[in-house]
Amino acid sequence: MDVTTLSLTTLDLTNEDGLLLLRLNRPDALNSFTVAMAEELTRVFTEVNDDDTVRAVIVTGTGRAFCAGMALDVAGNVFGLDESVQPDWADLADLTDPALARVRDTGGMVTLAIYACRKPVIAAINGAAVGIGATMTLAMDARLVSTKARFGLVFGKLGISPEACSTWFLPRLVGTAKALDLIYSAEILDAEATVAIGLAARAYEPEELLTAARELANRWTRGRSAVSVALMRQQIYRNSGQPHPAAASRSETMAMYATSIGDGKEGVAAFLAKRPAEFAARASQMPAWYADWIAEFDARWGANTPVE
Repeated sequence: MDVTTLSLTTLDLTNEDGLLLLRLNRPDALNSFTVAMAEELTRVFTEVNDDDTVRAVIVTGTGRAFCAGMALDVAGNVFGLDESVQPDWADLADLTDPALARVRDTGGMVTLAIYACRKPVIAAINGAAVGIGATMTLAMDARLVSTKARFGLVFGKLGISPEACSTWFLPRLVGTAKALDLIYSAEILDAEATVAIGLAARAYEPEELLTAARELANRWTRGRSAVSVALMRQQIYRNSGQPHPAAASRSETMAMYATSIGDGKEGVAAFLAKRPAEFAARASQMPAWYADWIAEFDARWGANTPVE
């Protein structure tokens, strides 16, 4: 699987030595978010799991914006929702139900795909990131910002509520009190304020942003086992919310066993021989128990997190 061969209209993909540079590519519209973009992002973050040439994903915007939020100049419901359906609470018990396609939060589809991704994901926020442009980055593993970046959770000003699973991710990143202030105030933060509140690791000059993102991605993934990285990413996100640490021990036991008889053997041998390891495992071929673990975990919520 070569994810860069996908036919896409709103995104541009380039594989640079194992780092997938994903550019939101609607520069004339400040990369504003559309239903088509949601579908394409969901597809990329799902199918990249089977592209073993990709070690990590870096997301940025083409032109001067990262993503200026939902495109509001389209006909009908600007969020792409079918107003004739009128779903009730029970209808959303299973988010994988195809009948919900036109009532699902499209941003949530994207962030659940990012959440389920087996590759580290880094946001390189080069300009305005507003609404879904901000919330989609909360599911990513790091946010680096340009000094020209702006970050805004502006839902209250539009009379709507947050989406893209942001009410799950945001408090985990900044704490409940700061999350509430960000949502209530709907203020647009500059780069310095975005770093200060804990939403970004650091601000960079525009010409340094992608270099910094690549350096971070390489630090996380170069010379690492792809399966080990995938397992670590998924366990941190899924186990940290469990009510008891014993739940983490179950998946950690399986992961430790699988890696100890897989790339772990090469890792130990390389360490003892004082040479670089040559790991062979592929994230497209996870241990047999992995799909059962993900399916059991997601069955509790009816989550749309494909593992194929």
